[in-house]
Amino acid sequence: MRPGAVAVLLAASLLLPAFAAPPAPLPERMADTGGGTQLITAVAPDTGSTTGTVTWWDRRGGSWVRAGSAPARFGARGLADGRTRRQGTNTTPTGLYGLPYPFGVERAPRGTAYPYRPVREDSWWCQDNGSRSYNRWTEPRPADCAAAEAEHLITYGRQYAHALVVAFNYARPVRGRGAGIFLHVDGAGATAGCVSVPKGAMRRILGWAEPAARPHLAIGTAGGATAVTRY
Repeated sequence: MRPGAVAVLLAASLLLPAFAAPPAPLPERMADTGGGTQLITAVAPDTGSTTGTVTWWDRRGGSWVRAGSAPARFGARGLADGRTRRQGTNTTPTGLYGLPYPFGVERAPRGTAYPYRPVREDSWWCQDNGSRSYNRWTEPRPADCAAAEAEHLITYGRQYAHALVVAFNYARPVRGRGAGIFLHVDGAGATAGCVSVPKGAMRRILGWAEPAARPHLAIGTAGGATAVTRY
């Protein structure tokens, strides 16, 4: 083969990586997506981050397709492994979680298919480790749930204009692990452990989510031990 031809082949081989297939959509690289046909991913660069991206996905024709995305905020102290996360640490728990129901101070956005729970004056979320209502919505606040250890939901009119309950430590609550983790509207800054998005994005998510599609929320980092792909 002529030297010139060898040079041409070598140059062509160096260009091959530029034409490599793009990575598969994020849900297709995850260990689990919850078994439904809808998924929300909330991804931060690392556990020290307080910002990242929320993306919602549909499974169509055997593939995952991005339905929308928005900037996200996480806990003021970043993220922590959901298996070992502790209450009061201002960290967002990583993991894969169901989304039991939405609620809000404002009316449900048009197209909301989930049964939507309106926030009233006597609506509380109990975070008192000594209460039988730990990590539960209560109306009114029970006597064994101290007001200082509960959220009076209506007082968070901005953040809880619209929200989705995240089933972290929810099915069988373990005292001390944490309570009141939601996907909700942005406040002034980082959260106390929830995931938040702009109000318009939260309204779009509620109009998109279908209970029959069994949507889940996967929270994690871009890599490492808490990578979202591990959940």
